[in-house]
Amino acid sequence: MDTFASTTVLLVRRNGQVCMASDGQVTMNNTTIVKGGAKKIRRAGKGKVLVGFAGGGADALALYARLESKLEEFNGNLERAVVELAKDWRTDRALRQLQAVMIVSDKEKSFFVSGVGELLQPDDEDGMFAIGSGANYALAAARALMRHTPLSATEIVREAMRIAAEICIFTNDRLTLEEL
Repeated sequence: MDTFASTTVLLVRRNGQVCMASDGQVTMNNTTIVKGGAKKIRRAGKGKVLVGFAGGGADALALYARLESKLEEFNGNLERAVVELAKDWRTDRALRQLQAVMIVSDKEKSFFVSGVGELLQPDDEDGMFAIGSGANYALAAARALMRHTPLSATEIVREAMRIAAEICIFTNDRLTLEEL
């Protein structure tokens, strides 16, 4: 059976700016790049919420649709929507089979959501999250840039993702970038 490895998604907050970026690479069986321009970030909640996902593409899109409906149900309240999504994901038999993780963010708050019931917020001091096969590379680069430069959130994300693409064989430099 073919296995796919892909995705580096990075979220950075700085000075009231929120930026999320993902690479575009999808790799099959650790040997072949099958797509270079996959889109792994979407906007939700009437454009006010950024959603980045890693894992199975169809699973991630199913969760994205579920998040959209939760945002509508709770009038755009991101925290309430992700809490309810995490509860559903953990308790619903069909949802528990989905193989994906998500980072979601609005202007004020960010969350990591997974199918095993994890719902995390980043530490206040850095406001960053990263998921996917290149997450550790992107996050390390972003933290160093945050601590030692005056770069904006967008500049940090671009440079950190460039660095991750230079190191991680499952990450490329074809970015999808969204800002709030």
